[in-house]
Amino acid sequence: MKIKLIHVIFCLALSPIVSVRAQDSYTGDTKLACEALLCLAASGRPTECIPSIRRYFSISFKKFSNTLKGRLNFLNLCPIVSAEMSSFKSAIVNGAGRCDAATINQTNFFYRSEDEYVSNAMPPYCVAYYGNDLIQAQAPVYVGDPTSGGYWVERADHASALKAYNEMRARAEAEAQRQP
Repeated sequence: MKIKLIHVIFCLALSPIVSVRAQDSYTGDTKLACEALLCLAASGRPTECIPSIRRYFSISFKKFSNTLKGRLNFLNLCPIVSAEMSSFKSAIVNGAGRCDAATINQTNFFYRSEDEYVSNAMPPYCVAYYGNDLIQAQAPVYVGDPTSGGYWVERADHASALKAYNEMRARAEAEAQRQP
């Protein structure tokens, strides 16, 4: 945990430097790729991120695997090269925009027999995304039980979602006890 915090602090400290360098040294897609790396890793996105994020998510092909390759090729335009940066880029390509609570709920929605449920297992690419030391965003958390209407929520909403879930379960149990 301490090492991860040091990495995040290091990245936060470098963010303005890389951004300034990207603005001063790079142009076009190279500049946008470097900015996208910073913006996609951040827990919040300032308005300065809009052009680079828009460019990144505009890369789309018929086959989703080609979309991911195209997005990785775009991020590779940023000339920062290291083993850590390579895994960072891969984590962003596979997780950014796909690992928020709403998307995980859609991805993890299953039918079992006649039941519908949302799995409490985070997709592997999201585990890699949030497990990367350079990603600053916080992983969503699961509320409840898959067999009793559980679902994913953003970490900031966890307390209120857990309260609502527990109230819903209590009402359902009370209703079940009233039935003969």
